[in-house]
Amino acid sequence: MNRRGYCISIHALCQGRVPSVHESKAGDPPGTPESICIFDTEREAQLEIADFMMTRLQEFIDGERDFEDAIETEEYVVAVTVQPDGTIIDEDGRRFGSRSE
Repeated sequence: MNRRGYCISIHALCQGRVPSVHESKAGDPPGTPESICIFDTEREAQLEIADFMMTRLQEFIDGERDFEDAIETEEYVVAVTVQPDGTIIDEDGRRFGSRSE
């Protein structure tokens, strides 16, 4: 059965939209399509972006990051469908996962 969810994406210059938040799962190397972090709600995904922004702002306050870098975000939330085989399909029909390559 398919399940709906949300992932955080960025626009990569040569690849277009790509998921940007990954989590380590047993047996999956970091950064692979199988490790894409799927959030149950749009708000959870938005909170993840906000948390990362707060970290960058604190780094600015601590003198570790430039202001423009701290306030700029390229991440955005995308609705996805996760199929039973683990393939992730975004709202534009792009597929990610071990069987989608």
